[in-house]
Amino acid sequence: MDDEEARTRLLDAAEALFYAEGIQAVGMDRIRTESGVPLKRLYKLFPAKEALVTAYLERRDRRWTASLRGAVAGCADPVEAVFDWLAQWFSEPDFRGCAFLNAYGELGTGPAGVLDVVRRHKAELRELLAELAGPGREDLADQLLILVEGATAVAALTPGPEPAHRAREAASALLLAREGGRAIA
Repeated sequence: MDDEEARTRLLDAAEALFYAEGIQAVGMDRIRTESGVPLKRLYKLFPAKEALVTAYLERRDRRWTASLRGAVAGCADPVEAVFDWLAQWFSEPDFRGCAFLNAYGELGTGPAGVLDVVRRHKAELRELLAELAGPGREDLADQLLILVEGATAVAALTPGPEPAHRAREAASALLLAREGGRAIA
């Protein structure tokens, strides 16, 4: 097994375990066992748990953001597409809320690398929502971010599509009130 394969196996194991059970509940030995990567190689690639957590979140950010961007690309109503995408995500059997907020909730302002990834992820999400809201509508992007984050937090407690549907209704009312345009169906 080369370093690339070992890194992938470690990140796969870390993502599955950290997301399902929490970062602090999962030790490096468990990651080693689940990944099948020898301990020496694990610490060569990730000298500390913080490095592994940071890499896990960075990879998850790339995949999560690319999936959301793909879902809204070319849609006639990209704001509607955001909430449709959230409804699908919230309905996944292993959904446990936002990995980034979960990490922040567990670790707080502790590891700087982890906190940087969490902040970057939220900034990227806000940037995407600003693109969808259109130029000069920063306040709308902030409001949509609150709806997305709120729906995600509620769905973590009550999984399923309903929080996304309710947030979509709120977004529709918000857009109607701002523009007098059509509601999101």
